[in-house]
Amino acid sequence: MRRTPLMSGIIYIILGILFTYIAIQSIQRNDGWGIFTYFLIIIATLDLGTGLRMVAFHFANNKQRK
Repeated sequence: MRRTPLMSGIIYIILGILFTYIAIQSIQRNDGWGIFTYFLIIIATLDLGTGLRMVAFHFANNKQRK
């Protein structure tokens, strides 16, 4: 089965939300921002950005085909 940009984008968005949740939990448990929390936020930002770009590409590509 071939993976479409839409499916890849959804997976990246889900991972970004998951990393954000873990970062929030890390802040609450450790009473502050540590290096691990910054790392999680950076990864979450990259995942969310990539996911949104792939979803937008999917819809733009479908619109261009029609």
